Amino acid sequence: MYKIFSGVFSLLLSIQSVNFSESLTITKDGKPITTINRTDFFNPYVDLPIINRKKYRQFLEQLNKKIYLPAENAKLDEHGIIIPEKVGAQLHEQVLTEQIYAFFYNHKTGKLEIPIIPNYPKVDSELLSQINSFRIGSYVTSFNPQNKNRTNNIRLAAEAINNSVVFPGETFSFNKTVGKRTADKGYLPAPVIVRGEFSEDIGGGICQVSSTLYNAADNAGMTIVHRYSHSSSVPYIPPGRDATVSWYGPDFEFKNDYKQPVLIRARTLGHLLIIKIYSSDGIEFTPRKVPNPPIN
Repeated sequence: MYKIFSGVFSLLLSIQSVNFSESLTITKDGKPITTINRTDFFNPYVDLPIINRKKYRQFLEQLNKKIYLPAENAKLDEHGIIIPEKVGAQLHEQVLTEQIYAFFYNHKTGKLEIPIIPNYPKVDSELLSQINSFRIGSYVTSFNPQNKNRTNNIRLAAEAINNSVVFPGETFSFNKTVGKRTADKGYLPAPVIVRGEFSEDIGGGICQVSSTLYNAADNAGMTIVHRYSHSSSVPYIPPGRDATVSWYGPDFEFKNDYKQPVLIRARTLGHLLIIKIYSSDGIEFTPRKVPNPPIN
């Protein structure tokens, strides 16, 4: 009986030794962004830093949202001038966790400057300057600029793939790069082919972009991973040279099997959709001949 009471007494002493008022204010540039207490994540009934991992994970995600800055790749403007990259920022989770453990283990109350690490872009100005001068593939198709909705969709999709850099061994996905075609992104209803019949849908016309890209990539000797034809012929591309895409359906993908990165440049000019693929002048590539587009 004595041992039981002794054990209970020791537990009560352990609980009383935990200071429930222990708090930590996390700051950024000296300004508070959040305050946490020991009991937010640690078991309050033992004098050890035993953490609730689920709650702590949610805390880290919310905290990172407050300080996260995405990196921005270097890119070329419409005149071919390089717009420099921007370095982003993100939470250094490991360092913060170690600091929080040490802080509450020593039963402190105070402030902690949030640890941040740089978030570097994949494409910087130096790389872009090396791969934007030597053209290894290209293709040009025409469209009717009087069809305002379709022209709008072609322009948006071309802008989405423009300045894409595909590194050696990487696979380019049209759907992943362009994203879902929605009205919120500015896409408009325009004719599409569904089971061989014409109908209207948001984003109609973007298959001309994927088809033009397919021929430019094929011309550059890229490895075509996935490419699907429409259920009927289309007027802007030779028969069998189209690449239909749909967000919930087929995708167009190609892989860069060369030893150098390649750069996609896409734009509309009047009634023309122009897509070119560039790399460094030292690239060893094997171009392929592709049929010319129809004359409209």
